[in-house]
Amino acid sequence: MFDTKEDRKKMESVVERFNSEMKKVRTGRAHPDMLAGIKVEVYGQFMPLNQAANVTAADATLLVITPFDPTNIKAISEAIRSDQSLGLNPADDGRIIRVPIPALTEERRKEIVKNASAKVEEAKVALRNIREDARKTLKIATEMGEDVKKRAEKKIDDLTKEFSEKIDSEFKSKSDEIMKI
Repeated sequence: MFDTKEDRKKMESVVERFNSEMKKVRTGRAHPDMLAGIKVEVYGQFMPLNQAANVTAADATLLVITPFDPTNIKAISEAIRSDQSLGLNPADDGRIIRVPIPALTEERRKEIVKNASAKVEEAKVALRNIREDARKTLKIATEMGEDVKKRAEKKIDDLTKEFSEKIDSEFKSKSDEIMKI
């Protein structure tokens, strides 16, 4: 019998990765995960922002960043400012960095949904690649009968459909959240 546990694990990891990408997408409210993709050059090497500073949401329109080492304030500010996809302008007072989150315009909301839909397509391509790898494994398996191969192929297709629907539902809820004023 063909085992789909490994394929299920791979597909779950694709969905988890997609969900973590969706957390980074800006929805109009301040959230520390918005800055999760920021890499800061400190001590001569690049590291994630959360390893160089504490990021908190003071309220719905303000992120507060407290560097572990105050000498890194300029580098953190520059890293945030240089990420054009966020469109944020941090301000520091020498101890902490305040990042005001501007209200989203209708046009910017649509652009964010469009960018998020590209991430949906990336995740679905990854799912299809896993499905194709499983099908190739099935084709070269000689010890299985044709009817067993067909059932296994149907299982793989159902698995792909299940995880594709999870991605679609996550995207739908995220796009609704983005478009809500």
